[in-house]
Amino acid sequence: MKTNYEVRYAASPQDVKSYDTTRLREEFLIDNLMEPGQVNLVYSHYDRFISGSAVPTKSALKLEAIDPLKAEYFLERRELGIINIGGSGSVNVDGTKYELNNREALYVGRGNKEVTFSSKSADEPALFYLNSTPAHKEYPNKKIGINDVEVVELGAPETANARTLRKYIVNSVVDVCQLQMGMTELKTGSVWNTMPAHVHDRRMEVYFYFDVPEDQAVCHFMGQPQETRHIWMQNHQAVISPAWSIHSGSGTSNYTFIWGMAGENLDYGDMDHCKINELK
Repeated sequence: MKTNYEVRYAASPQDVKSYDTTRLREEFLIDNLMEPGQVNLVYSHYDRFISGSAVPTKSALKLEAIDPLKAEYFLERRELGIINIGGSGSVNVDGTKYELNNREALYVGRGNKEVTFSSKSADEPALFYLNSTPAHKEYPNKKIGINDVEVVELGAPETANARTLRKYIVNSVVDVCQLQMGMTELKTGSVWNTMPAHVHDRRMEVYFYFDVPEDQAVCHFMGQPQETRHIWMQNHQAVISPAWSIHSGSGTSNYTFIWGMAGENLDYGDMDHCKINELK
């Protein structure tokens, strides 16, 4: 097994204004996640953020160092966040086994040399979603179960954005260098996430959409607040959001997404809101 990866370079907001649909998707959409028996990664030059997935079936999968890292092992200078959205599985980190059921997470600190992924059943494999960022310090590995997360209720049915936000890998739950991860679940009848929209110039973000019904879709909005663009997305797809871009979406059904952030500020509330009636 070989870890598959691709590299995405950063783009100026001035350039993005001229992108057509195909170019937007090529630059920002990640559409090869959750492939059985594969580890797939995208290395972005926005804060050197890595998004990816590991789907072990009959045999374990190893997280290997990829060439852009110029490292002996993947976590030589990085930290890693893992959230399982599939069947039960486990992550083995330097000989320590962590069992992860659906919607459980694991933080893996810098310096761990070997990370492998396994599923309890090949018929119902674990679906591990991965985020990784550069790290300046070693912090202990930590499993984050359903009862360990911080839960915030947001929105309202009247504005079609009633949702439950769960903070998994944030500095109030686990010691981290810069990685932040959480999950937001839209309630039945609600379709809008992250509205009112915002930007945070001190960090970038990646959204990973799942629980999207097969015949439905999510329209993800990006771009500068007065120069917005959109990308239509399907189940198990992710989208890169630069620091200068809004990041919100509306689905034709309710859905769930995982947000991952990296940058120089760990304050979750660090954002600059955009008035809805001023978006263009």
